[in-house]
Amino acid sequence: MTARHEQIADELRQAIRRGEYPVGARLPAETELAARYGVSRGTVRQAVAALTAEGLIGSRQGARRVVLAGRRSQSFAELRSFAQWAQAMGRTATGHVITQEYRPATAEDAARLHLPQGTPCLNVLRLRGLDGSPVLIERTVYADWISPAVEAIDADCASVTQRLYEDTGLVFAHGEHVIDAVAAGARDAALLALRRTSPLLRVRRVTTTHDGRPVEWSDDRYRPDAVSFTVHNAIGHNALVRTPAD
Repeated sequence: MTARHEQIADELRQAIRRGEYPVGARLPAETELAARYGVSRGTVRQAVAALTAEGLIGSRQGARRVVLAGRRSQSFAELRSFAQWAQAMGRTATGHVITQEYRPATAEDAARLHLPQGTPCLNVLRLRGLDGSPVLIERTVYADWISPAVEAIDADCASVTQRLYEDTGLVFAHGEHVIDAVAAGARDAALLALRRTSPLLRVRRVTTTHDGRPVEWSDDRYRPDAVSFTVHNAIGHNALVRTPAD
């Protein structure tokens, strides 16, 4: 027989999927959920913990849980970080900062982040892993207004998205992705344990807040055997999905 907290977690999961609690929305308080389902607050906490582990919701001390994603498997119709996607797939994500420094915004940075050229922005080179193996290099430029919060995050933090929410309440709400292929340079090849000039899957993305304010732009490069992107087409539905590579 399915445990009660698992039943509640599934009902909340389905409600999130249906859009009853969209990304950025707060879940009802524990007392309200306990009354709704006729259970103790401890049972509610167990249900909520399961959704947190899947990367669907986030929590901050003293605040109600906020929806961070709408599905366990990621469609590019929704925005989900690498760590949230890995958690939803039952995989373990890691992250390690290789370099981190402030640089004046280039013309490209300024255009993507809607900032004056020359504005000091935090530039981070981060190596991401999946189940202990290096799979992704992120070159991310953060807008000046969020850079200090990113700079304060531990170098080995697995989910910058989650930490920024916990520390500042920031929710990444919208993203634009451009996908192509590039050859690995010497540094990328060394970090990803590949031969130089090996093909890499590149995703260039800009993420913004709910009101369209740019937070970051990034050049992400994946090992070709790490993930694949699948397009499912149907009338009225075209979704690009990220999955582990076979």
